[in-house]
Amino acid sequence: MNPNNPENPTIRHIRRLIWLYFWLLLLEGALRKWVLPQLSNPLLIVRDPVVLLIYLLAIRARVFPRNAWVVSLAIIAFLSLAVSFIALWPYLPPGRIALVSGFGFRADFLHLPLIFLMPRVLRPEDVKRIGWWSLLLVVPMSLLMVAQFRAAPDALLNRTASGEGEMMTAALGKVRTAGTFSFVVGVVAYFALATGFLVWAALKRGVYKNWVLFAAGIALLIGVAVSGSRSVVGACAVVVSSLLLVLFLRPGAVNRFGQALLVTVILGFIVTQTPVFKEGLNVLTTRFSDVAESEEHSIAVGLIARVFEGFSEGVHVFPNAPFFGYGLGIGTNAGAKFLTGENTFLLSEGEWARMLLESGPVLGLAFLLWRCGVVVRIGLLCLQSVRRGNVLPLLLFSSSGLPLMNGQFGPPTILGFAVFTTGLALAARNADDESEIAATAPIKSAEASERVVRRRSAYADRMHGPAAPRDKSNGSVDR
Repeated sequence: MNPNNPENPTIRHIRRLIWLYFWLLLLEGALRKWVLPQLSNPLLIVRDPVVLLIYLLAIRARVFPRNAWVVSLAIIAFLSLAVSFIALWPYLPPGRIALVSGFGFRADFLHLPLIFLMPRVLRPEDVKRIGWWSLLLVVPMSLLMVAQFRAAPDALLNRTASGEGEMMTAALGKVRTAGTFSFVVGVVAYFALATGFLVWAALKRGVYKNWVLFAAGIALLIGVAVSGSRSVVGACAVVVSSLLLVLFLRPGAVNRFGQALLVTVILGFIVTQTPVFKEGLNVLTTRFSDVAESEEHSIAVGLIARVFEGFSEGVHVFPNAPFFGYGLGIGTNAGAKFLTGENTFLLSEGEWARMLLESGPVLGLAFLLWRCGVVVRIGLLCLQSVRRGNVLPLLLFSSSGLPLMNGQFGPPTILGFAVFTTGLALAARNADDESEIAATAPIKSAEASERVVRRRSAYADRMHGPAAPRDKSNGSVDR
């Protein structure tokens, strides 16, 4: 049985599990906050069994990736796990070491092969369908965020996943709304993903219905305004700014740019007149101003500094990291919970510093270089797709490239979106040879075409139809 055959039942099961991964990514925060708060900690790893089952089925269908990236990742992963036992053996019992290091292993390595597996099983129509749902769900997500924005910080809508404390505040007594996610970082990643699909659909004719684009565009603007988060604004802005690369590499790929820009300006003007947008924008601008004032630099400099802060912190801790590190998983919130009973950062909040302190300067640096290498490689592939007229891979990857390089993998939501969106970007490259991933215009049936041809005269067949082979008769013309 050919594993690439769309009728292969194993491949279909893998696609269904990828869809389950997507839905759990969107809803696991709601499960932890409102539906099953007593199971908040176990639900942190609710997607792990799905990933393992995907891998098992992929091995069975012979589509599991065995490229240099996956092989090198496996080597780094198992060496890091072994070294973690060496570092922690004098201080913790074996069971506790397995628990902490096991979580660190799943946080850093377990989900990453999914990036390379998704393009082997997802078809262009699957990518398009995921985009449709991503845009459609922006509407209820933004409505929920508006309700959270208007609710008190200690209201049920704004409860945390652990049930302890309150959501982080933005400004003027308003929280950073998290929607269905455990924290606002989920909104950051999801809105960036939706922005990528929205920009792509606005530049392509007939991808989705106009009402879907209008509803998603309005909801996205309102959601960004009431989020109270600088990261949400920055993530969506990065996706939109990637159009500059598209315009430089292939201007013809955005031939509807002027029309889309005009519609965006009109929609933006309408949305900005709504009271909830004005109030949200006031909170958001206050948040920007307060941070800029406290850090004594401009808003733009603050955003740039926030991006590079994680890199610089890693450089500073590199000389002080123990050779074997402090142990895999020690720097994650869950690892700290296992050891101290509290959600905290025992090593560092920055991802690069955490990796170097956990796994040491050799294996930690190797993993960071692996992540940087993957980002560069996939980025180049997406640029190749742009040259072929397919802009969707770049738009999607622009929302996941930085989290994949420097995002915190300890929080499951950041890890999930970095992996899923990057895999989706690679899967979108499967449409490079097509003029458009969108639904094509209706094609006349073969029967109808045949009827048209039969009404032609023999002379018309010779003028308009394909040339007849020399060993065939030309009908009445030869008589």
